[in-house]
This record gives sequence, C-alpha cells and structure tokens, in this order.
Amino acid sequence: MLTVIGEALIDEVLSDTAPPRAHVGGSPLNVAVGLARLGHSAQFLGQFGDDEFGRRIHQHLADNSVLVPLPADSHSTSVASARLDPAGGATYTFKLSWELPDLAAHDDLLNGTTLVHTGSIASMLAPGAREVLAAIQHARPFATVSYDPNCRPTIITDADYARAQAEKFVALADVVKASDEDLEWLYPEQDHRESARRWLELGPAVVVVTRGSKGPWAVVDRGECEVPAPATSVVDTVGAGDSFMAALLSALVDRELVGGQRRNELRALSVEQMQGVLAFAAAAAAVTVSRAGANPPTRAELRAQGVYA
Repeated sequence: MLTVIGEALIDEVLSDTAPPRAHVGGSPLNVAVGLARLGHSAQFLGQFGDDEFGRRIHQHLADNSVLVPLPADSHSTSVASARLDPAGGATYTFKLSWELPDLAAHDDLLNGTTLVHTGSIASMLAPGAREVLAAIQHARPFATVSYDPNCRPTIITDADYARAQAEKFVALADVVKASDEDLEWLYPEQDHRESARRWLELGPAVVVVTRGSKGPWAVVDRGECEVPAPATSVVDTVGAGDSFMAALLSALVDRELVGGQRRNELRALSVEQMQGVLAFAAAAAAVTVSRAGANPPTRAELRAQGVYA
C-alpha cells in the first residue's frame, strides 16, 4: 500500500480566452490519483467537506480506485483558483481549511504502507501541518518517505518559515522533488542545483529538481544526471509536477526500492538508474501538460507511447 497525506481541493481554472473550468485537485491528491493510474494500490488521507465539492472529490478518488479511509468533515471543501497566462502557466489563489486527526495514533491508517508521500500546503499550513509531520515521523521506520514542497507564496508568505518547515520534512525524506521555482524562492541567493545538493546532505537518497522545458535534474549519492523534457503541445501546466512526482515514485516502486528495509538499496541508486527514473517521470508529465487540468496518464497510455519504467 502507498499512502499520500495532504490537501484535496477544487481547482477552478480561469482564462481570458476560455470559459471557466473546475477540476478536482490538490497536489497530494493528484499524486495519489497518479499512482493509482499507474497501477499501484494507494490510499489518500486528507480533508474535504460534506458538501457538493467534497462529494465530487470523493467520487473522483473512488473512480480512480484510490482508497479514502477518512470521512468528510464539517468544514467547507477548499478551493484553488488558477488563472492561466497566455503560455498556459498557472497563478493560484486559495480558500482553504487544513486540519487532520492524529494520524500517528491510528495505526490502522499507516501500518502496512511501504511509502508515505506528502508536501505542498499540507506540510506548511497550521494546524494540519503539525499532524502531517507527526505521521511522517511515525511511518518512517517502516516506509519510504517522499516530499514535494510545492511552495505557494500566496498562502505561506514567510519564506523563512517555509524554508525551516521544508527542511524538517527534507530531513525525514528519502525522496524529494522540488521545482526550480520552489528552490529559488526558498534560497534566492543560491543556484537551485546547489540548494538541492545541500538538501541531499540533510538525509534524502534522491533530490530531483524539475525545470519546465529544460527537463528534470537529479542528485544522488553517486552523482548527478538530467534528461530532456519530451516534446509536447502544452494546453496547461496544472498538475504537471504532481504527475511527475507520481511517476517518479512509481518507477522506484517498480524497481522494488521502497519500504524502510530498502533504504540502503535506494541510497545505492546509480546515476544510470536515476536517469531512467527521470525519463519515465518526464514522459508522464508531458502527457499531463498536453491536456486540460490535473489529468495524469495511466500506465497503458504510457506503454502505448513506448514508455516503460
């Protein structure tokens, strides 16, 4: 079982050239869906309301075979509005609620999982971020931990706080993915590759930096590598990083490198193996940007294009 902890919300996509669109979203939710579409058993631990949007989120997860053990609560479901620029890039504003029960006290929710992923708003916004950190600390002895800060400066405006909070999760993580924009906001005086190298020193086995059309770059104990971004037509970039994250984790699962007992094997990942992982993740992200909203590919879609993990 793979577990994703984090926010679920409705993405409203606004553009000057097209009618408004609404999609189920939230970075961790998108990762859970991406993992399930790639053929993995996944569960999502998050928050959504007992309202129309919340029911839509629950149905979306069910339609994608993602388990949802936590019930809806009394808060309104969170909403993110994404305004697209002419190139398809997204700028976000949010109406959010983020609270969770004590996940570490519910062994039935975490025991048996081999990987726990979190990030984005869930790792930054109080009060829920405290429970997420405790859950990660609880799960780490038996599960691989992955983290994507997916920074939202319009929500968490204090870069010093965000940097300190991110580093708490990086120090617990085995696999970290961040965009070059994330790292440039967190460490404005430092090249993003140097920031990633410093994060590797905090404890992870893998740190990956996505760089849009430049393609992803990664650093592992044995060295560094990069792959080009596949050529594609961009509809929008909503969910592209989440699709990349899901495929990155999927490729590591396929290589039997997840689970607390596999930590040493993951740390021994070669540059050549990492390059293959990056290529698979980049191919998944390329499919996502070619269609509207956070709509990650299935494994069958990738295989139809000749893409294998």
